Amino acid sequence: MRAAIYGLSGPKLTDAERSFLKDADPQGIILFARNCETPDQLRRLTDDLRSLSGRDNLAILIDQEGGRVARMKAPSWPLFPPMGDFAKLYARAPSSAIEAARVNARALGLMLREVGINVDALPLLDVRQPDADEIIGDRALGDDPMQVAALGRAVLDGLASAGVSGIVKHIPGHGRALVDSHKELPVVEATGPELDADLQPFETLNWAPVGMMAHVVYSCWDPDHPASQSETVIRDIVRGRIGFTGWLMSDDIGMEALDGDMGARAMGVLRAGCDSALHCSGKMDEMELIAGHVPPASAANVKRMEAALDWAGQRLVEDEREPDLAASMAKRDELLALA
Repeated sequence: MRAAIYGLSGPKLTDAERSFLKDADPQGIILFARNCETPDQLRRLTDDLRSLSGRDNLAILIDQEGGRVARMKAPSWPLFPPMGDFAKLYARAPSSAIEAARVNARALGLMLREVGINVDALPLLDVRQPDADEIIGDRALGDDPMQVAALGRAVLDGLASAGVSGIVKHIPGHGRALVDSHKELPVVEATGPELDADLQPFETLNWAPVGMMAHVVYSCWDPDHPASQSETVIRDIVRGRIGFTGWLMSDDIGMEALDGDMGARAMGVLRAGCDSALHCSGKMDEMELIAGHVPPASAANVKRMEAALDWAGQRLVEDEREPDLAASMAKRDELLALA
């Protein structure tokens, strides 16, 4: 097993992808809208991926947040609200907002589990800041660290109740970025004390199963490298101060925040301390280049990965008192109406 996660080109595996994945043996696969057409098609794809890998616990990820970030789309799947809607409700009724976020995440988890997806790239723990780039915007759970942590925990709990592991992102906080890291490298000039607020939600939820590193430079910690490629940030801030012990992946190394070819980008995040390099485009030439560079996952890495995938399974709730998909969405909508 090698320390990478790859995307796919379409709704079913091509012969080239099948051969590549068999040889490359990645830690996981991430899915996008191009891979998601109908529930039956998507379930066949995830079953095929697990059969090919020989691992029942293969990590199959998706970025299904709600709002403008949704890979599984209508009419095949229901629409979900952006996380910012729960932040608005929190200002009026905190307890109701926490429960709304939990049942919404349970509904998301039930929808994902039905098609064989076991990891969702949610919740964002980025503390929203004024005048920052809108790449975070209404995806954020608020501008108060305590609120973000409370709602983030509800999201993790809701996903886990359906057997899906959540990813806390974007460590150590993307909320101050003035540019979109998909397009260029953000540089945050805030001081260490100013960044205390950004770290707080991650410190509070440092037990989360999976984390995703931001492609953002934090000048006060390491002015020369984005956090995802900074040994200093990962060692001293993420593993040290935050105390995060879970499975740690990079954000997509195909984003324009990073320099160099895909092999160099992958090795940059792995040398810095990420467990897995995330590559999303599904472009075969790029994946082959990465596969030629990334090493086998270490025993410690595999242990963290397996613990992260087992985490939700241990919290899976098969209880008649817990709402099903339709009831979860109905309860969420009733609570959001309070805002």
